[in-house]
Amino acid sequence: MPESGGSRAQRADVPGDIPPSGNRSGTDGAPVVPHGDAGALAVDPAAPQATAPAGLPGPALAGAAAKATRRTGLLVTLVLGGLTALPPLSMDMYLPALPAVTDSLSAPAATIQLTLTACLAGMALGQLVVGPMSDRWGRRTPLLLGMVVYVLATAICALAPTAGLLIGFRLLQGLAGAAGIVIARAVVRDLYDGVEMARFFSTLMLISGVAPIVAPLIGGQVLRITDWRGIFVVLTAVGIVLTLVVWKWLHETLPPADRHTGGVSDALRTMRGLLADRVFTGYMVAGGLAFAVLFAYISASPFVVQEIYGASPQTFSLLFGLNSIGLIIVGQVNGKLLVGRISLDKVLGFGLAVIVLAAVALLLMTLGVFGEVGLFPVAAGLFVLMSAMGLAMPNTNAQALMRTKHAAGSASALLGTSSFLIGAVASPLVGIAGEDTAVPMAVVQVVCALAAVGCFLFLCRPWQRAGKEAGAL
Repeated sequence: MPESGGSRAQRADVPGDIPPSGNRSGTDGAPVVPHGDAGALAVDPAAPQATAPAGLPGPALAGAAAKATRRTGLLVTLVLGGLTALPPLSMDMYLPALPAVTDSLSAPAATIQLTLTACLAGMALGQLVVGPMSDRWGRRTPLLLGMVVYVLATAICALAPTAGLLIGFRLLQGLAGAAGIVIARAVVRDLYDGVEMARFFSTLMLISGVAPIVAPLIGGQVLRITDWRGIFVVLTAVGIVLTLVVWKWLHETLPPADRHTGGVSDALRTMRGLLADRVFTGYMVAGGLAFAVLFAYISASPFVVQEIYGASPQTFSLLFGLNSIGLIIVGQVNGKLLVGRISLDKVLGFGLAVIVLAAVALLLMTLGVFGEVGLFPVAAGLFVLMSAMGLAMPNTNAQALMRTKHAAGSASALLGTSSFLIGAVASPLVGIAGEDTAVPMAVVQVVCALAAVGCFLFLCRPWQRAGKEAGAL
């Protein structure tokens, strides 16, 4: 059975007696930490390490170390999950309020949808800056700086008196929130490799998937007691808590020896090299187009469900939550059952095929091919489409990052930027025909899904690499 990958600490050639600090390295030159779980790499290297009292039996020491490792790994998983959950939380808690914001600020729906586009574009552009910064100065400092700015921008959004100002501060919110997205992925690349990285992305999807479920429900309940501004107050509080958690518990994962020392020109050169990799670019664009399918749904569904089909904000929140549950369940099937047993490319290809079929079915329903359909068939189609994202998104990220061992921050930035920029372009297109039809949403989804399949087939060319990828056993 060929090697299936794993955490860097697990794959390192660790001698029986670990040399003194500063002279520890594995076969790949990466620092080796005396723990069996990759999550332990997040422990502050400057902190004193516990030593066993004389005479303590080996099994007892190993058991204590294993428990400490599990606690540390769980803590890092929760922190990274929180950072990954912040963007959908920022987007989805706000969704039930879109019609109310339209009325409150006396702006057309297309203008208010630009508040989503601005936040998404900010997250895309911010990753291009934060990713290379994290490769040069480490993960922790850029992350904390971004979180502080996110909190301030979100608080100002709650006070915005006009649609223009709200769009502007949503852009700033996205720029700052990009730090959590890009650095969370880079930390995963610091700690894991191969199949274990794909599994960890599925674990993050489980944690971050709770946000789309809870966020619209919270948003709908907040709208019961206050107006849409209260949603940004809640987001501000969440940002403060997450900033404090990061400051206290997430230590540096990129050793100084592995950091890039060049300036802007070096960062641009690194990104050009990544983009010159046809396979990396294929996974990057395919993932971005799949995200555009998802974001077309996110942008249009409040109006489709509430305005066209007459559902309440609470019903919309429930349906949105059910779709997110489908994504989580499929994501866990991917991470727990499929990864390591079936080629990642086969799983990814199947997920993209299901997305295409669901998008085509939605287009036929919205065009009236099956006659006048109610909310239930459309909701079922959206559920299948959302669930299939659990096969597409983690595997595009994992396959792309497996090719970028020495520039995880820059690679993560390119992955995130492409996804958010493509999503930002797709967002206003779903409302181009007004609020009374769902056809534009379905058209955007079909086009993006087919384009994602094309990139996967003609750029990644999975059949040429069958049996070579780390996800095949």
